[in-house]
Amino acid sequence: MKNLWFRNGLCFAVLSALVAGLLVWNINAGSVDFTPGEVLSILLSPPDSGIIWSIRMPRVLAAAILGGALSVSGFLLQTFFANPIAGPFVLGISSGAKLVVSLVMVVLLSRGIVISSLSLIAGAFAGSMLSMGFILLLSRQVKRMSLLVVSGVMIGYICSAVTDFVVTFADDSNIVNLHNWSLGSFSGTSWDNVGQMAWVIGIALALAFLLSKPIGAYQLGEVYAQNMGVNIRRFRVELILLSSVLSACVTAFAGPISFVGVAAPHLMKGLFRTAKPIIMIPACFLGGAAFCLFCDLIARTAFAPRDMSISSVTSVFGAPVVLYLMASRKGGRGETS
Repeated sequence: MKNLWFRNGLCFAVLSALVAGLLVWNINAGSVDFTPGEVLSILLSPPDSGIIWSIRMPRVLAAAILGGALSVSGFLLQTFFANPIAGPFVLGISSGAKLVVSLVMVVLLSRGIVISSLSLIAGAFAGSMLSMGFILLLSRQVKRMSLLVVSGVMIGYICSAVTDFVVTFADDSNIVNLHNWSLGSFSGTSWDNVGQMAWVIGIALALAFLLSKPIGAYQLGEVYAQNMGVNIRRFRVELILLSSVLSACVTAFAGPISFVGVAAPHLMKGLFRTAKPIIMIPACFLGGAAFCLFCDLIARTAFAPRDMSISSVTSVFGAPVVLYLMASRKGGRGETS
């Protein structure tokens, strides 16, 4: 037991150090170079309107917060479907959120109405729930997880096609904003955005952590969870709502980001060698934060001063993990723990 606690503590320490190191590296890197000493001096001084405080710090914090939220959302979905391949992007949930947010942006911006961040979150949540509803209906008919994943991909394509159709009716100026957002990026994040996403995601993470015990029971099977006093119907609703809120918040602020919700939880399970939610929820948050910080660093610096789409970079590193998971599975939906 002592060895287990020591190993978990060491893993958390390494993850925390990795996130801290990537935060500093991201703040330091960019088209305008700063020495580590200059960065430290600026961070210790009162906030100003310079590049670091007004541009880089909000973007870096957004990458960490949203990356962690996407990873935890993926872990909750994997628990719900009892399969490590499930995730917001793979199941088409992010595409549903993208569709509704696109509709909201096109309709409101064309009328000259200013869109608040909370409106985008609400729209993304509605889109997430719409896609999740289709997935749940399909899951009653499709028992093989591989076919359910294909169904999720098809839902994603349908949502993307409808989104492209909506864009054709948008004004030119709105098309530019919508196109930049739809590619996925943490750029343009303000301190107000950081505060709003921190509140929404913080509450959702706290509620998810409070569900650690029923999640652990549910991982051992519905019958076991019922015997432990878990209300399965209510528990499923809570799990769906929390995962949808987390993924919707990411889509609203940064656009669709692919494969983080699948790759990061799987990597954390391999690192900690456990799926216990009381460990995995904070581990997934740190792992997702590190994953997105690393990918955003590449997106900003690989072809500087031009930014790459964050979703393109996460696909490069996350898609191989998904391919490995699918290749390592031997069959149906219920063959993973």
